[in-house]
Amino acid sequence: MTTHTESVKSIDLGNEATRPLRILFATARYLPSIGGTEIHTYEVATRAAAAGCEVTVLTTDSSGRLRAREESNGIRILRVRAWPRDWDYYFAPGIYRTIVRGHWDLIHCQGYHTLLAPLVMLAAWRSRTPYILTFHSGGHSSHLRNALRGVQRALLRPLLARAPRLIAVSTFEAEFFRERLRLPTEQFVVIPNGSYLPASNSQPASGENGTLIVSVGRLERYKGHHRVIAALPWLVPHYPDVRLRIVGAGPFEPDLQRIARKLGVADRVEINAIPADDREGMTTVLNSAALVILLSDYESQGMAVMEALALGRPVLVANTSGLRELAERGFARTTLSDSTPQEVAEAIREQLSCPLILGKIALPTWEECAAMLLALYQDVIRDVAAPPINRRRFFARYRGGTRRQS
Repeated sequence: MTTHTESVKSIDLGNEATRPLRILFATARYLPSIGGTEIHTYEVATRAAAAGCEVTVLTTDSSGRLRAREESNGIRILRVRAWPRDWDYYFAPGIYRTIVRGHWDLIHCQGYHTLLAPLVMLAAWRSRTPYILTFHSGGHSSHLRNALRGVQRALLRPLLARAPRLIAVSTFEAEFFRERLRLPTEQFVVIPNGSYLPASNSQPASGENGTLIVSVGRLERYKGHHRVIAALPWLVPHYPDVRLRIVGAGPFEPDLQRIARKLGVADRVEINAIPADDREGMTTVLNSAALVILLSDYESQGMAVMEALALGRPVLVANTSGLRELAERGFARTTLSDSTPQEVAEAIREQLSCPLILGKIALPTWEECAAMLLALYQDVIRDVAAPPINRRRFFARYRGGTRRQS
């Protein structure tokens, strides 16, 4: 397949010979870890490498068991130790050292919500390397962490203001951060995640194997899996063959198992993860679902929902954050975030009895996502490289987050 990435895989740096773009993706977690940011980084990085860019993924390892350096799909992967081991703060001083000692044309920071983001942006600024950031915002199960988000954004604002572009994956996310950071509208760019899943031999659900509901997402309380379990007793009288498969991994799994046992539906609930690189496996699971559901308190976009829609599966989401945007576009039905288990069950029944199935719809692809990102990289790097603008003048022009007119 021909993509627009072919036109942005290299750059002419004036007196230097034309060479591939050197791009560093910095992310707290990468494959084999599972999550939306990990999949996004993998999908975009592999396409950038295939287009001829020189791609490095800089990430962390809090376990100490992964390889520090490796090559995969044309990508160089560097891992540094992160602490603490059992918490998601990702304090990794090696990130800073690696960036200031390296040489890249542009650094793309994936995610803002861990201690990795300030280290990446500070190191990029100190090394005079242009950087951009994609928020990949999400909720959190800790009330304290959610309460501190505003303080965190305020502390990050000076570094975010120095980025020539800040990337959101949905209009909701762009407006959310623009309002709270008080930064210029033109600094924000919306580039949606892709929704591609590989072809599978599996056929869409027909009802022959029971009524399967699939809830996808990391096993955290804010993802809302427990709300689907709580609705099952109200569904059983109407759908005696109903089953729930929760696809994900995380610390909330024992609680989910306990809730299922308490409500007497443990035999109807299956909880397991699908490896992040097993995209065909995800296709098979989603295809088998009579309904795909995501009752998360906060989603910047909802990648699993987009993948389900791309396969033509009916979807039910919570009427919150970026999920509401999907409903407003007519892609999914919603239920209120404070709905009772009986009300959630009623919303599920409606989607099962009269499903909203859109058939073939135009959703963003990973090729389009990568092409838009690479075009953006080209714009930013061109401002650095094109004479008479040098790096010192570049940062002066973007000081405070607003591009000054030449």
